[in-house]
Amino acid sequence: MIVPILTFVYDRRHIASSKREAVVELRVTFERRAKWMSTGIRLLPKHWHNGTVTNRVDAKELNAALDAIMVKARKVVNAMMDAGALNLDEIPSRMEALTREKRLFVDFCEDRAKVRVYGKSADTADRYDRFLKWLRAWGHIVFFSDVTDRNIMKMDEDLAKTGMKNYSKWNNYHRFMNSFILDAMDEGMLKRNPYKWLHIEKEKNCGLQKFLTLEEFRRLERAPMGTESLERVRDLFVFQTYTCLSYVDLVAFDLSSIQGGEDALCSDVSVYTAKRGKTGVEFTLLLLKGAKNVLKKYGGKLPLLSNVKYNEYLKLVAQAAGIDKPITTHWARHTGATMLLNDGGVDMEVISKILGHTSTRQTRATYAKLLDKSIITAMKGFEERLNGK
Repeated sequence: MIVPILTFVYDRRHIASSKREAVVELRVTFERRAKWMSTGIRLLPKHWHNGTVTNRVDAKELNAALDAIMVKARKVVNAMMDAGALNLDEIPSRMEALTREKRLFVDFCEDRAKVRVYGKSADTADRYDRFLKWLRAWGHIVFFSDVTDRNIMKMDEDLAKTGMKNYSKWNNYHRFMNSFILDAMDEGMLKRNPYKWLHIEKEKNCGLQKFLTLEEFRRLERAPMGTESLERVRDLFVFQTYTCLSYVDLVAFDLSSIQGGEDALCSDVSVYTAKRGKTGVEFTLLLLKGAKNVLKKYGGKLPLLSNVKYNEYLKLVAQAAGIDKPITTHWARHTGATMLLNDGGVDMEVISKILGHTSTRQTRATYAKLLDKSIITAMKGFEERLNGK
């Protein structure tokens, strides 16, 4: 790997004399090309020796200034190398931006992430960490001045080139970037938010296709997994499906929130009430037999694991059950709601309460097309009954 060479050069044009000063320049050499940048420091030949300012009253201050310039240059060059492309012509403007801003946008994001994940789940911290690692590796938004409409568009285009779907792009990348930009605006570090002017597709109703049919769920519920680890993951998915809990609320599940406590698991009616970790909205649900069976199997303590590992193992669970779908933890919630709506005939308002949505409008926005199918099925059945079939 070819490494850029950074060094200070005095009197490159050989114009200095005992009474005539010459400039000290920073030279960056890479792949047989060189970029020269003035440091603004002019000296007589007697004041420069072995790359150091000497024999001057302000020598200490001038050497400190040169050290600062070298640090900034190395930071810019390293950031560009990490991004996979060193453009020598961009170095001066990036150094100027770094001098003007005094703080990198990526550094600001890392500081804000510590605040945003405080008190949150380990999974949330992992998601922020993955985004920040990607942002540094991508390398196109380093300084505050890089937060432009064009760069956000490039970010979306580059993510799309990986084959990522709109929902994943927004939920795992743009959403975090937008949050950090808003934080920077609150602190006066940025004046405008490119997301205000750009339309980034979010696919809010993407969950519509992300569910298992009743037949697929039954197959997954009963299929032999081969290992205890996969069996625990499968059982967790089954419990989540029967309860329609999100991953955050799954982690927070507490037997003490069941009316009647742990003893209620043996009764016909076990009612669970809690508040959604995401919105704080209270929800109530009946623990169905399938959910209670899982709790009893594990002594009332769910076999939890991190969201990242959970999602990884679910791919293997699907394979073991012969299901060719990229299921994730959120599929369980959608599967449960879909079965209640399509197979159970449960009213939309009841499903909204179970899901802990802030309003039925939110539920309808997600399941509107499925509701349409339920209406069609119900009306066809009504017509058949009218015709005596």
